[in-house]
Amino acid sequence: MLKKVKQSKSEKLLFLFVVLLALFSFFSFFIIKNKCLFIKKININKLFFENEENIVVMNINCGNVIIELLPEVSPNAVARFKSMIVNKEYDDVAFHRVVENFLVQAGDLEFGKKGNINYTYIGSGKSKYGLIKPEKDKPFDFKKGSVGFAKSKNGDMEDSEFFILLSDAPLFEGEYTPLGNVTHGFAALTKIKSGNKSEYVLRPDFINSLRMFPEISN
Repeated sequence: MLKKVKQSKSEKLLFLFVVLLALFSFFSFFIIKNKCLFIKKININKLFFENEENIVVMNINCGNVIIELLPEVSPNAVARFKSMIVNKEYDDVAFHRVVENFLVQAGDLEFGKKGNINYTYIGSGKSKYGLIKPEKDKPFDFKKGSVGFAKSKNGDMEDSEFFILLSDAPLFEGEYTPLGNVTHGFAALTKIKSGNKSEYVLRPDFINSLRMFPEISN
């Protein structure tokens, strides 16, 4: 006849510890795999703006990011940015430069397209629209959520690349052309893959789509 062996108190505690460790490992893995788990989704159909023609919706891995453009500050730059958005130039373009807790940068239309990335030249590509002069004369407070045109590799000119600040950068005033500010969905930007020790990202995240608000809202 088999006797039932009672577990000691220490054995019970050890078993409980193993179970808790397994549960912790499972949930940690789930959270790491799903980096967007705690990011609030922005429903664009519930948003209202007085000047819808200056509102941009950027869809990325963790949801929608809403940007309000400022044509009164940088009319030429905003017109250029809008024209590229209307032509869907930014769809499937990489966030090739990400400085953790500082900025994310995208918009290399030549070397940054999904499926055709050139890591040797990314960040130096050109668009078919040509270079434009910067607009840096009007005061603008470059703070967290500010959007601006990046300088091209051909000196103090601009093309298609843009950045979004993840923290304040007062020294950017007078150095870069402002485009606008993020109004909703900032948290999704903080989950964009960074390059760890390098500013340039291997196997980067991408812009899924970039659209003018009136085009996609009901």
